[in-house]
Order: sequence, then structure tokens, then C-alpha cells
Amino acid sequence: MKKPIVIKIGGAILDGYNQGKVAALNALLTVISNLKNQPVVLVHGGGCVVDEMLAQAGFTTEKKQGLRVTPKAQMPIISGALAGSVNKAIVASAASLNLSAVGLSLTDGEMVKCKLSPLQLGQVGEPKPYNSALLDTLLKANFLPIVSSIGALSNGELVNVNADDAAVAICQLLNAELLLLTDVNGVKDASGEYLATLNNKQAGELIQAGVIAGGMTAKVNAALHAANKLRRSIAVASWQSPEQIIDLLNGGNIGTRIQPDGC
Repeated sequence: MKKPIVIKIGGAILDGYNQGKVAALNALLTVISNLKNQPVVLVHGGGCVVDEMLAQAGFTTEKKQGLRVTPKAQMPIISGALAGSVNKAIVASAASLNLSAVGLSLTDGEMVKCKLSPLQLGQVGEPKPYNSALLDTLLKANFLPIVSSIGALSNGELVNVNADDAAVAICQLLNAELLLLTDVNGVKDASGEYLATLNNKQAGELIQAGVIAGGMTAKVNAALHAANKLRRSIAVASWQSPEQIIDLLNGGNIGTRIQPDGC
């Protein structure tokens, strides 16, 4: 079996109330359906849907350095949105394109273990890869696992996990390639130009200067973590050009390549 590729999706592509974004998701899934004999795992967040559902329930959303603060009272809505509504909508879209998709959360099959994040974000989990048996079985049988970023603590409490961190954990679990898809085609420098590569030193300087901010901070930090763990570069690119996935698998450079330390 080929080395799997883990693709993380989030942001506007999962705003299911916008028909243009539904078309974008279907375009991505169409590219995946054309990847012959290539094991793929999709990991997703869905903050835009979560924000809307929380607002409908009368909750406000708070973020720290691009990371969602998750009070316990919000977990039923957040888990229902991510592991329920968003996950099943992606599975249904995949099925409409004749992909054999299976909807999962991080805790299924003990794929990922979580402990409470030390960043004082409430009911937010810090994920660690644990057991690849379920994903190994599904990939060998040519299924497309679609994994939501909902995990669990050892006491059984559900936790919200940053989707970029969730994708990194799944990537480590499978020793896979990792592609973080975002709303823009990579990471920009201070002049607004997209960077071909980015290392830890450059990232720190851009974060300190406020050039990298918000959700991109969390994405870059997750990619740096993955690059150092796997000792290879991680691609951050746009979901608006899903055909780039083929270039990536053929060894091409797409988006911004996040480099491990020492490179």
C-alpha cells in the first residue's frame, strides 16, 4: 500500500450554507476519487458551522491566539456540529461521488488519546496518536475515513481538538504525508507575498511581528510540530485548487512548505 496522505480541511470550504463552497468541497472530493490506489484520510474542523450553531443557542465565541475557547456548556453543541452535522454532510457528499466514506471521530478505535490542553482553553484536548488498527483496516479495504476533531479524555469526557493538531496526530499515527488546506494559498511574508518555504525561525519572527496571526498562527505551529516529528516538510495550500494534490503526490512543491528544524 502506498504511503497514506492526510488532508485537513476547514474554514470556508465547510460552510455548508454557501452553495459555492459546496461546489468547492465536491471538487476536492472529485480529485480524491480520481487518486487510484492512494490511501487518503480527511480530517476536518468546521468552525464556521460551530460559530453559527453557538450563536443560535445564545452563546458567544472566544478565541485565544487563533484557538477556540471551549466552555463545558458548549461541548454538546460543538460535538454535535463537528462529529454530527459537518461530518455526516462530508460523508454524504463523498457518497454522492461514489466514494466509500466512513465518518469517525478521534476517539473511535482509540486512534487518538487526549489530555486537557495546558493553555487554559476550557474543554480543549491535546491529541496524541495511539492506535492505528482501525484506520489501517479501513484504508486497506479502500474506504475513505473522514475524521472529525472531537476527542475524549481518559475519563470519557468529550473534548474539542484544534483540527490542525488533530490532523498532525493522525499523520503521525500513519506516518503519512500531510496537507493542510486553508482559505489562502500558503503563508505570506511581511510584503504580502506567498512564501515557498518557512522554517521555525522565520515563523517566530513573522508571528512576533503580527504578520502571521489568528488561525494561521495555530496552523503554522501545528505544521512545524508535524515537520519536526516526521522530519519532513509539510504543505500548507488552498482548497480552491484541489488539483494541486496530484502535484504534491508527484513530488511537486505547492503552497508553502513548512520545514523541520535544521533545514
